[in-house]
Amino acid sequence: MNHRQKNAISPEHEYLGISKSFAYGLQHVLTMYGGIVAPPLIIGTAAGLSSAQVGMLIAAALFVGGLATLIQTIGTKYLGAKLPLVQGVSFAGVATMVAIITTGGGLPAVYGAVIAASLIGLCLAPYFSKIIRFFPPVVTGCVITIIGLSLLPVAVRWMMGGNSKAPDWGSVENISLALLTLGIVIVLNMLPQASIRRLSILLAIVAGTALAYFMGFGDFSQVSSGAWLQFPHLFAFGLPTFELSAILSMLIVTLVIMTETTADIIAVGDIVGTEVDAKRIANGVRADMFSSAFAPIFGSFMQSAFAQNVGLVAITGIKSRFVVAAGGVILIILGLLPIMGRLIAAIPMPVLGGAGLVLFGSVAASGIRTLAKIDYNDQKNLIIVATALSAGMIPIINHEFYAHFPVWVQTLFHSGISSTCIFAILLNLLFNHLPTFRSSRTPHLSQTINTRNTH
Repeated sequence: MNHRQKNAISPEHEYLGISKSFAYGLQHVLTMYGGIVAPPLIIGTAAGLSSAQVGMLIAAALFVGGLATLIQTIGTKYLGAKLPLVQGVSFAGVATMVAIITTGGGLPAVYGAVIAASLIGLCLAPYFSKIIRFFPPVVTGCVITIIGLSLLPVAVRWMMGGNSKAPDWGSVENISLALLTLGIVIVLNMLPQASIRRLSILLAIVAGTALAYFMGFGDFSQVSSGAWLQFPHLFAFGLPTFELSAILSMLIVTLVIMTETTADIIAVGDIVGTEVDAKRIANGVRADMFSSAFAPIFGSFMQSAFAQNVGLVAITGIKSRFVVAAGGVILIILGLLPIMGRLIAAIPMPVLGGAGLVLFGSVAASGIRTLAKIDYNDQKNLIIVATALSAGMIPIINHEFYAHFPVWVQTLFHSGISSTCIFAILLNLLFNHLPTFRSSRTPHLSQTINTRNTH
């Protein structure tokens, strides 16, 4: 009886124990660390903050990201998708927040806009979740594929050094270190021990960092300088102000984030092999919006699910949400212990790039696996996939493609993920829902593909 009950547990609800959970959780933190500290760094620089104040923004981002991750993974009755999703400051709103700052509103206007837009998004979540019915495999396959493809340029930048203005940008040494780390990941995954394969990313980063140190890469001299313990200050940059134009701009960002979070929930649900319905989407989006609403209290910004961690779930096969919750605890500790943050920040970017290449590629591979199950005998599915993926690649290939369009268009289509979502959903509606375009032999939306029984 106990054996049958154990087998009946859905993979995301499996508990692996404290030691394994924190070891695997650290992998998640290392995977997304660069992504979570970049937005506050950009925003703080645009606001003209001192290095100490920027450090406060980064610490707040780590602390709030940890809290938001716990809300998303552990959850309550109405909050949290209870899936292995890491939360952090969203890149989607960076350009809009910088625009609010530079037009005179400053950080208080940004915080006010984030709070107001998040509360509106919180109210919209139950209605927004209904779009799950417009995500058949032909759409989800495109979205999951583009999530991976949109992250690959990040891995490439890390491999080249992370800073395009640095003198060693793209040097043979940087790229060689990245490839060496990638080689370690591959070798570790060739070993018969499953436990080592599952920890391959963490072990490769540790080994790559050690090799980098002996090769003269990285600067660990600043790790012990500065405060060791620091609690986030409430409203450290002033009380929020509420400006209508700023709120409207941030509301568009909120809709984009809700779309991307929905895509991430569907993607990780597909990888985990668990059901994702409208209720789960609503709970996940609500967790995003709730976390975003209280983030400004601690000095942070809009929160969203991190797509790069979906790849880690795919490659390691560790699907437990409690592992990611352990990663959330680590993020909280990093937010309270700046010395730990400085230690992780000292890891050479090429090391993270080498590991990121296989991580992000694995997300794209998961999407391709879904697309491979679709029936392409009907030309409509081929057109949907080809157009949606191509549209999603546009902002990845050229960030200035929509530069002369209105701001709201730039916000909607600045991300390959949101672009693919929009095009795939609209084309699916056009070809598979409108009677004018549905042929008598075209199967119904729900019958387009049986993903469970193909193999």
